[in-house]
Amino acid sequence: MLFSELGLQAAMLDAVAELGYKEPTPIQAGAIPHILEGRDVIGSAQTGTGKTAAFALPILSKLASHAPGPRCLVLEPTRELAVQTFENFEKFAKFTNLRIGLIYGGVGYGKQRDDLNRGMDVIVATPGRLLDHLGEGAVRLDGVKFLVLDEADRMLDMGFLPDVRRIVLKCGKDRQSSLFSATIPPAIETLITWAMRDPITIEIGARRSVADTVKHVLYPVAELQKPALLVSLLERVQWESAIVFCRTRRDADTVDALLRRNNHKAAVIHSDRSQKDREQALEGFKSGKYEVLVATDIAARGLDIADVSHVINYNVPEHPEDYVHRIGRTGRAMSSGDALTLFCAGEAAQVASIERYIGKKVERVKLSDFPYTYTALFDEDKLGPATGRKTLGARVGKGYFFGPSRRR
Repeated sequence: MLFSELGLQAAMLDAVAELGYKEPTPIQAGAIPHILEGRDVIGSAQTGTGKTAAFALPILSKLASHAPGPRCLVLEPTRELAVQTFENFEKFAKFTNLRIGLIYGGVGYGKQRDDLNRGMDVIVATPGRLLDHLGEGAVRLDGVKFLVLDEADRMLDMGFLPDVRRIVLKCGKDRQSSLFSATIPPAIETLITWAMRDPITIEIGARRSVADTVKHVLYPVAELQKPALLVSLLERVQWESAIVFCRTRRDADTVDALLRRNNHKAAVIHSDRSQKDREQALEGFKSGKYEVLVATDIAARGLDIADVSHVINYNVPEHPEDYVHRIGRTGRAMSSGDALTLFCAGEAAQVASIERYIGKKVERVKLSDFPYTYTALFDEDKLGPATGRKTLGARVGKGYFFGPSRRR
C-alpha cells in the first residue's frame, strides 16, 4: 500500500514525500482510513511504528485550512513528548496554512498566551499547563472536533487521568476521539467507555512483545563491577549511538560522570534537569553532538529518536512494561538494533518478571576477557560465553561475538 491510496489530501502527500516516507507502517495503514471516515480509534502498537503520523496526517487532512479557534487537541503526558508531537505536526502541515500551538509547563506563559490569542488550529499540550490556561480563560475547547489522547497508559502512570477527564469535559461534545496506548489497563478501559463512541481498535503486534528487529541479551555481573562492565562494553561492542537507562536520577548522574571520565560524549536527562537542559541534551543526541544519552524512564516512551543502535539497561527496570518500552528505543521503524541489560543478583526477581511478561527466556552472555568476580548468577544453565572479535549479533553457540568499537 502507498500513502496515495489512503485518501489523504495532496498537501499531506507532499509533506510525507518530502520527509522521505514511502509506504505507511501497519499502524498508519490501519488507523488513517478509519480516522478519515470519522470513526473513534484506539491504536495499540509497539514503540517506533509511526503512530504520530497515524493520527496527525488524517486529522490535518480533515482540518484542511486555517479557521478560528482550536479544532484539534492532542494531550501528551510529558513535555518532551509534547515537543516531539508538535514538531511532527508542523512538518506534516508544511504545505497548509494551519497553525500548530504548543502548551507545556516548565517555561513562561507569555509566548503561549500570544499563540493562543493569534488562534491555533491544533494545540499539542500537557494536561497541567493546559488547565492553567483554561482557568485563566486564555483558551476555550468547546470548538474542538478532534481529540487525541496519546500515551494514555503513561498518563495513567503519572496520575494525570483526573486532569484528562476535566479537559475532556471542556471539549466539544460532537467530536472525534483517538486514543493511543501501549497497554490498556482497566482504568484506561473506563476512560474509553466514558470518552469515546463505538471506537474501533487497531492493534499491531502483541502488547507485551519486543520487536523482532531487536536482539536483546542479559549480562550477569557482580553489582560492584557494573560500572567497569559498562565501560568495557562501550569499548568493545560495535555501536553508533546508545541510550543508557538507569532507575534513579542519582544513578543517571553517576553513569553520566563515569562515561565522561572515560572520554565519551554523554548527556543526561531526568526529572531534576531543567527543561532547557533536557531539550539541549535531547537535541544534542539527535544531532550527533553526544554519542550516549543517559536517561531515566522519562525517555523510555514515545520519544522520536531515530537510528539508536544500542540500548543498555544499566539497571533492570522495576516494571516489566518499562523493559519493553526501553528496548523499543532501538530497532525502530523496522531497522535492527541491540539491547543489552546488566543485572546483578539483587535484580534477579525483576529479570524473572520480565521473562514472564514477554513469555520467553532472554539469553545470558559474558563479555570475553573481562575480569569477572564470581556471582551465583554464573551458575544458571543458559549462560553462554562471548568470545572472539566479530560484529555484535554474530552468534556462536549460546553467546555473542564482540569486536572493537567503531567509535573513537
